[in-house]
Amino acid sequence: MTGKYVIRVATGDSLLAGSTNLVQLWLVGEHGEADLGKLLRPLREKKTEVEIDIPFHLGRLLLVKLRKHKSLLNFDWFCKWITVQGPGNQGEVLFPCYSWIQDDRILSRSVSDDPQNLFKKYREQELEDRRKAYRWGSWKDGLILPLTTCPQLTSSVQVCDSWKDDDLFGYQFLNGANPMLLRRSTSLPARPPGMEELRTQLNKELQAGFLFEADYTLLDGVKPNIIIFKQQYVAAPLVMLKLQPDGRLLPMVIQLQPPRHGCPPPLLFLPSEPPMAWLLAKTWVRSSDFQLHQLQSHLLRGHLMAEVISVATMRSLPSLHPIYKLLIPHFRYTMEINILARNNLVSEYGIFDLVVSTGSGGHVDILQRATACLTYRSFCPPDDLADRGLLDVKSSLYGQDALRLWEIISRYVHGMVGLFYKSDKAVKQDSELQAWCREITETGLQGAQDRGFPLSLESLDQLCHIVTMCIFTCTGQHASAHLGQLDWYSWIPNGPCTMRKPPPISNAVTEKDIVDSLPDLHQARMQKTFIKFLGRRQPVMVALGQHKEKYFSGPGPQAVLQQFQEELAVMDREIKVRNAGLDLPYEYLQPSMVENSVTI
Repeated sequence: MTGKYVIRVATGDSLLAGSTNLVQLWLVGEHGEADLGKLLRPLREKKTEVEIDIPFHLGRLLLVKLRKHKSLLNFDWFCKWITVQGPGNQGEVLFPCYSWIQDDRILSRSVSDDPQNLFKKYREQELEDRRKAYRWGSWKDGLILPLTTCPQLTSSVQVCDSWKDDDLFGYQFLNGANPMLLRRSTSLPARPPGMEELRTQLNKELQAGFLFEADYTLLDGVKPNIIIFKQQYVAAPLVMLKLQPDGRLLPMVIQLQPPRHGCPPPLLFLPSEPPMAWLLAKTWVRSSDFQLHQLQSHLLRGHLMAEVISVATMRSLPSLHPIYKLLIPHFRYTMEINILARNNLVSEYGIFDLVVSTGSGGHVDILQRATACLTYRSFCPPDDLADRGLLDVKSSLYGQDALRLWEIISRYVHGMVGLFYKSDKAVKQDSELQAWCREITETGLQGAQDRGFPLSLESLDQLCHIVTMCIFTCTGQHASAHLGQLDWYSWIPNGPCTMRKPPPISNAVTEKDIVDSLPDLHQARMQKTFIKFLGRRQPVMVALGQHKEKYFSGPGPQAVLQQFQEELAVMDREIKVRNAGLDLPYEYLQPSMVENSVTI
């Protein structure tokens, strides 16, 4: 029985998406496979349609295969999707692709999931190819693994007016560029603050639940940089703060270095100090915060963690796997930007070596220490905020927005996962899913099971939790650390990239001491330049949940995605209303500002 099939193919919209090479197609159905030959020459921004008679009926369509043949002039082709209209009453079937077709390889795309394991050989071949393209590398010992090489892909705040104020100093721990360090004190710090009167005051606030701390011990002992033959300096401060009834967070005491055995106790700086001494102490804290923000909160917890998730996904889940389809929109440009960062930002003779006090090796030491502290709970805002005692702090706008965004993403994930997994048993029996989980924890994170990351997935809830973590990490987590850089670090004294004099050992501080400690003119210009680059908004930005690629076919996933988009729109509007009544709007987790992946 002859059947007439109409095939439509859509090419990507970018300048180099089309190709003059011939493309061969195969259709696979329940009753057989048909080689349609070299039918297509997919030119840029063009939908190609072909009509062909097949001498037998394929039955229900299951799979389409593509192969771009080489020629003297060889151009890669970005295929968005393929639709096939079969004979009779068969409806049009959508095969999402959204992939580059390269070299002379065959690419397979299925119409749906694969409950009967009909496409096992295609899945295995795809993963074998991916594992060759996406290879785990090794950058520095003691760090989570990066990608070794990138596969071929064509692809304000007016801080200067208020930076001296204690209000703004405390506010940044809650809602600034780095809201990940603050925690409620559960005991007086191990680093004794000295002075009995001060200890009594701190203990009173501790008992009342108003005492908070920011501890930079991770920087202790880090070797400081030498820039153009001049020694730079690093401190490891401890800041104790009090939460006021009106929600303001105000510093009570700053200790710039931990105590040393056999040395006099470090100097304590109080708000009652001479103004220049107190200002210099706060400036040292801001410089230390710059180091941990850029390396721990932004690079490690945002960029490098997203890279682990994306590489593990590419190596373990074939393109027809529902979790692959759910996650792939959140990996756009992540590997490319991370390779640029390793080659230009934190590389030998890179930006950190040239201008930052922790460059020339200290930054690697910090990343190694921070990697050893990565916990699963710290990537999940409900757990992280509970562990840090911030759940009930209403002035933590980061905390409020992170919780709400997490809940919206979680509902979206539950909705999508529920379409493909109907029981805990289905999760446990999915060997590709279990391999993906192990690839993240054992390989990418270098054995992080002792820090709470799962080695296997035993239930639907556990699966939804880790997928929610993955999406939040690649979107909200990164946005909260990325979007504030221009606001908070463009005014150099509020976040100095380096300090040129050692921490003060007395409160006899002059304005000249502060100026001489801050970056010099060349360093300040360099900081302004790379912060402008790192903190810029993408000119063509895809906001969270707004990707146009349709990796899923059928009405179910589209309905779940639409509900996700509607919930994000409601949150966006409500944040705008809230921010209209604030002196300092908090926008970093406003859904329309959160990018769908780590791209910069």
